[in-house]
Amino acid sequence: MKKTIISLLIVTLIATIFCGAVGCNPTGNTDPSSLVIWHDKEEAVITPLQDYVKKALPNITVTFERKSSLTDSLKLVGNDPNSAPDMFIFAHDKIGVFAEMNILTPVTDIIGEDFKSEYLPMTLSAVTYKEKLYQLPLYFETLLFMYNSKYMLENEVPETTDELLEYMKNNTGRGRYGFVEQHSTAYYSAGWIHAFGGCIIDDSGTPFPNGQAVKDALNYHTQFVNLMPGESEYNTVNTLFLNGKADATIGGPWMVPSARDAGIKLGIAPMPTVTGTRKSLAPYSGVQGIHVLKFAAENKAQTVKDFLNVLTASEVGIRLAMASGCAPAKTDCYDDERIKKDEMVQIMRQTAEIAVPMPNIPEMDVMWTVVDSLLIDVNLKKKNIDASFDTALEKANSLIDAMK
Repeated sequence: MKKTIISLLIVTLIATIFCGAVGCNPTGNTDPSSLVIWHDKEEAVITPLQDYVKKALPNITVTFERKSSLTDSLKLVGNDPNSAPDMFIFAHDKIGVFAEMNILTPVTDIIGEDFKSEYLPMTLSAVTYKEKLYQLPLYFETLLFMYNSKYMLENEVPETTDELLEYMKNNTGRGRYGFVEQHSTAYYSAGWIHAFGGCIIDDSGTPFPNGQAVKDALNYHTQFVNLMPGESEYNTVNTLFLNGKADATIGGPWMVPSARDAGIKLGIAPMPTVTGTRKSLAPYSGVQGIHVLKFAAENKAQTVKDFLNVLTASEVGIRLAMASGCAPAKTDCYDDERIKKDEMVQIMRQTAEIAVPMPNIPEMDVMWTVVDSLLIDVNLKKKNIDASFDTALEKANSLIDAMK
């Protein structure tokens, strides 16, 4: 871990010196009445935020700048006021990396603790690192069980994985599939592992702390994988579903507009329960929100505080939900009559009770590749599960040890 932190700090220092010498499109962001906010979001998310902030804080100039490689950019500029933003909107899973770089200020240091009682517990858990809350949550995303109601009738929607498997057996063949998913990708397969009581990595940075649970999940899941196409990449799975070649899938809310544009009468249902464990498939959740860089917190304290307080308004979450189908982080948003009518948002609210926040510790960075390789070995290459797991665990430990 120390090696990783030192490397990040060296990169930040070099980038800062270089930018100071030759210029790197600096923001010159030192005006206390202005804020620069980086993000990687679509306009459907940013526009409602811009409009609301402009009316709520007319005396503050807020500039939203889109960055395609936000993580890499922040690693390079750190807290440099000539190049860095004041804040950024991003998923919670990189909080540990940025906290270890010492570039973030906990939001509770700025606006206190009182607001926390109004937020879904899952969202607060996601943005907490080493007992400090480093993000003001705005909304979250989880995977959803989606089905084409033209083919999978409402009374056929599975409540258990055994029912799903039976449906797949009866409705797969001749170029059609009862159910498809990205079965060999860590993000999508995590829900199966969680349903067996396992996890990819724990809060202490230990990979696969319950190895038997992971192996049990892999073994059980192969029954479903064998009834899906061998190719499980995002484009393949989406194309099958959007072209009416697959009756159901597990996908993110970002799939919904494409499904509706394709003329699919889309149904959204709770995740099936694994019959043997009586636990639902529990997907990862990603919590999106505002992070504050230290320079801004120290040099624009009142402006930053005013901005964060404005974003705690329930109307912000409601507008995001209406504009882009985001699931608000605040609990009372779901009582709004406009949001009550949105089936997808309400299902995500329900899924928040079982969803597992993506780990926000730096060690998770190496686990995505490790787990992908394990899934490819088991699901695509049909290798022995025990041997493949042992190889993955050895690789994970080696990579994590190298970070220390």
